[in-house]
Amino acid sequence: MYPRICIVGIGDDGIDGLTRQARSAIEAAESLLGNRSLIESLPQTLNPSAERVVVGNGLDDLLESLQEHAARRIVLLTGGDPLFYGIARFLTERLGKDRFEVVPHVSSMQLAFARVKENWDEAYLSNLATQPLDRVVDSIRTADRVGLFTTDSITPGIVASALLDRRIDYFTAYVCENLGTPDETVTQGELKTIAGMTFKPLNVMVLVRKVGRADRPSESGNMRLFGNPDDAFLQSRPKRGLLTTCEVRCIALAELDLSPTSVVWDVGAGSGSLAIEAAQIAHQGKVFGIEMDAEDYGLMVENAADFQCPTLVPVHGRAPEAWANLPDPDAVFVGGTGRAVAELVKSAVARLHPAGRIVINISSPDSLVDVQQVLEDCGLRVEVRMINIARGQKQFDRMRFEALNPTFLVVGVDPNRSRRSGDPSDETDVGDR
Repeated sequence: MYPRICIVGIGDDGIDGLTRQARSAIEAAESLLGNRSLIESLPQTLNPSAERVVVGNGLDDLLESLQEHAARRIVLLTGGDPLFYGIARFLTERLGKDRFEVVPHVSSMQLAFARVKENWDEAYLSNLATQPLDRVVDSIRTADRVGLFTTDSITPGIVASALLDRRIDYFTAYVCENLGTPDETVTQGELKTIAGMTFKPLNVMVLVRKVGRADRPSESGNMRLFGNPDDAFLQSRPKRGLLTTCEVRCIALAELDLSPTSVVWDVGAGSGSLAIEAAQIAHQGKVFGIEMDAEDYGLMVENAADFQCPTLVPVHGRAPEAWANLPDPDAVFVGGTGRAVAELVKSAVARLHPAGRIVINISSPDSLVDVQQVLEDCGLRVEVRMINIARGQKQFDRMRFEALNPTFLVVGVDPNRSRRSGDPSDETDVGDR
């Protein structure tokens, strides 16, 4: 039975910041493993008899070194908290938790947020040593606060330039260097200023979204008929995240069964992602995006202009009063939360063409039961789908999946319906869209 491997976190302040437990582990080690800077930061007097092994950045090299010294008492030196974007997670998953003890240091990420006096409980945090810059930039677009471990090759200046290239210019940036040392420095500035600066290698970059700034859509040369990426739409803060995600939007549009001439209501349209894509399908009909929030209504107007959707008619008002003078719909999409959803669905079904379809997107099981009962009471056939989506993210040498919040789609349709919704009397050929 091999001795346990102790993973010890060391801060930028080096030996001076070691806890008693960390110092004791290092003094008792027979083999000290780590990258060159960490190995060289430990004075020989701390443990003169220990073998010191410099390990490169490759994970295979690290595993091989651990195996070579497995019979000895090993201390593996890492930066900060080994379980926070550190090597400990990879090793415990690969070799088993029973093989290790972990002695963490305060993470430099935690220190960085403390220095800029921002909480980090809901911040987007990432390590550019293990995540592609493009993917990180896409995630930053939707965040309020961001913390990034940069690298020698992906510096704060490169990150700032990448953000500006994507029209993401609504963050205040902080670059925190040499945290916990006498040379500690915190630089605050606009992204365009940070893009032109150079920094010391030991840094953490913190981004804080400016109050009231809306998310600008990314500029993509190819707009899809439907299923456009979420970041293709201008969205508001702090309501960001209420947009119907790309995957759910595709399924909902399929269930609406639109034709080129359909009349569609999108109730609670937000910034208009589903209404816009419905209008691109129903390009000879009309899509009414009904939204009571003035900010979201304004963003829907801007998004419709960007997507060039003349058949989309934004309607500012509260349902059901807002649809009183609208033409009866062939299809209705309702998105929302709370008890009011069931009543809105009941009112919308009363206006729905006999051959029409209604699709409701809800996240609460309680609302699901209420909506299902309303549709059944209205004599509609009800279909329910729970949608779980996970998007892949590569970490180290593995693909991991980040789950989105589960959601429900409830579909109501006349049980005798046999034709599509655009014109009950015609079979419309839509193959040339």
